[in-house]
Amino acid sequence: MTGTIFNIQRYSINDGPGIRTTVFLKGCPLSCKWCHNPESISPDKEILIREDRCIRCGECFLRCNYFAVKSLDGEYITDQETCAQCGRCVEVCFTDARAIVGKEMTVDDVMNEVEKDVIFYNQSGGGVTFSGGEPFLQHEFLIELLKASKQKNLHTAVDTSGYISSEILQKASRFIDLYLYDVKTLDNNIHKSFTGVSNKLILENLKRLTEWQKNIIVRVPLIPTLNDSLEAMQGIGYYVASLKSINEIHLLPYHRTGIEKYNRLGVEYSFKKDLMISKENLNKFQDELLRYIPTVVVGG
Repeated sequence: MTGTIFNIQRYSINDGPGIRTTVFLKGCPLSCKWCHNPESISPDKEILIREDRCIRCGECFLRCNYFAVKSLDGEYITDQETCAQCGRCVEVCFTDARAIVGKEMTVDDVMNEVEKDVIFYNQSGGGVTFSGGEPFLQHEFLIELLKASKQKNLHTAVDTSGYISSEILQKASRFIDLYLYDVKTLDNNIHKSFTGVSNKLILENLKRLTEWQKNIIVRVPLIPTLNDSLEAMQGIGYYVASLKSINEIHLLPYHRTGIEKYNRLGVEYSFKKDLMISKENLNKFQDELLRYIPTVVVGG
């Protein structure tokens, strides 16, 4: 079995306990306006272009068999919709201005990378985290990766939006030691507006996981105009506390580090990038959540 991976990050310290390896699976059913990993959204391979490295040599234009690279006034423009992601232009780009995002890998391929740092997992209480995108979008591949990890006695975590069928969630759950579970907002209309999907299934699945007595850390991406208010934090804090078994929330403040990736993919960044969360408000939100949940960490 194979799946599409867009990154494997070793020595990760923000995706679960201890030192971890985070495996990023490509594809996501949500389209969050602020997403800092736009290359994670499409399940397909994509061409990423770093214009600052391009020397306009024209080799990509000459090698493209699909007429996706066009010459215009000395510039070379790539039509992402026409591009077949064959990689011929990447092969001839000696300045590394072009790259393919997304690599097909087997379970063994992934595990070979994960096992390189077993000594660090053992010493720190770490393990492997599967993230995305939404890792459950490739649920069959994910479950095989989880099974392989447990066969190696590795601690497993899954970073998920929760937007997945309850049947698939239940099938995978016995191989998952920790859920890093996103809760963005309790307001369904706002959730639809900012992510493109309803939060009904997400909240239902969170409740199911607590009923199954799973270990969960709720992650709240703190996004300007989405949930940056005391009222929103009060609602989330009260709701999570009502589920009884969740004792930890991580606040993940909005940042701008992914904006350049949109340019490299030829995609418009539509979120209001000039908005930020002040440190003063961040402290207020943390204090508010601490009224409901014993542990609230900023940054994960």
